Amino acid sequence: MRILYFTRDYCPHDHRFLSSLAKTGHEIYSLRLERRNRQLEDRTLPPEVNQINWRGGQAPFTWREAPDLLLAFRQVLRQVQPDLVHAGPVPSVAFLAAFSGARPLVSMSWGSDLLHDIDHDRWQRWCARFALQRSKVLLGDCQAVKDKAVSLGFPAERVKLFPWGVDLDRFAPPPADGVFRGRRGWENAFVLLSLRSWEPIYGVDVVVQAFGRAAQQIPDLRLILLGNGSQAGKIRKLILEYGLEEQVFLGGQVKNSDLPGYYRAADLYLSASHSDGSSVSLMEALASGRPVLVSDIPGNKEWITPGREGWLFTDGDVEALAAGIVEAYSRRDLRLAEMGDAARRLAEQRADWRKNFQALLEAYQLAVSI
Repeated sequence: MRILYFTRDYCPHDHRFLSSLAKTGHEIYSLRLERRNRQLEDRTLPPEVNQINWRGGQAPFTWREAPDLLLAFRQVLRQVQPDLVHAGPVPSVAFLAAFSGARPLVSMSWGSDLLHDIDHDRWQRWCARFALQRSKVLLGDCQAVKDKAVSLGFPAERVKLFPWGVDLDRFAPPPADGVFRGRRGWENAFVLLSLRSWEPIYGVDVVVQAFGRAAQQIPDLRLILLGNGSQAGKIRKLILEYGLEEQVFLGGQVKNSDLPGYYRAADLYLSASHSDGSSVSLMEALASGRPVLVSDIPGNKEWITPGREGWLFTDGDVEALAAGIVEAYSRRDLRLAEMGDAARRLAEQRADWRKNFQALLEAYQLAVSI
């Protein structure tokens, strides 16, 4: 089967999907809508994947260029003549594919596109409805995505759910990484990890404020703060206001290959995201045997049982997150280790990419059979 994989940019998730698809025996073509200012993935495409050069994919996408891109995408369809088009996020990439007449279309939600973006932009909501009306199958990573799609009129029986999952061999429990901690004199510290992008939707400002308040009570708290983004100025200002320069490690945008070491160096994973499906970084933390403290949004609640793999806190509540950090610190010995074991078991049960990927192939077969 000839498959055209159409995505917004090229990021680690795209690399993983395309790497797995390249091994299936299908003929895979890759197309990106835009190239944003920050490079999100430094690994090249697998050699088995045919990368298409076209009018798009060279600069950030704007809707004013949509008419030209629609014409260019129709040319791509004539050139490739795919048996199936896989496209997402829904309100942008899948919409363009649907408007261009791509059939059969498998649309893939990236979580926040349906759970957040279409509730804050009426145009995107219309585009999502249009794309879904012309999609054979919708791929989603959590029940919340399915519920939203159904509320937009998409048939529940044509939603294929699967958490994207992680490589359970790469992201694995201790032995802990003592090199990172030793290099900074953090051997006896309680280390927290945040690695979400510094964008408003991910609540990294909430993480820094909560850490600052908890650190006032617990001097040996430390924070590994990875990532970058449009809120960089705000985040750095908060670090200075709380006097956290010596307690926060700013790692910037790190290579995907370096991520397992950061999880091993941490005692607790944090995420204050305001919207997520089944978060891949959450699954990486669970697979690494790390207890988690995350916002109580629907996507996270599908994974975390409070007191078992970690804790939930009220979304956007700085004081609640700070209290959660203090609570985790108070249980840093045996109880936290038990949570780490439970986290790994959950990942083995539900977050194995090699198993979950099969659901994607099943969705393709469903789309071509309808």
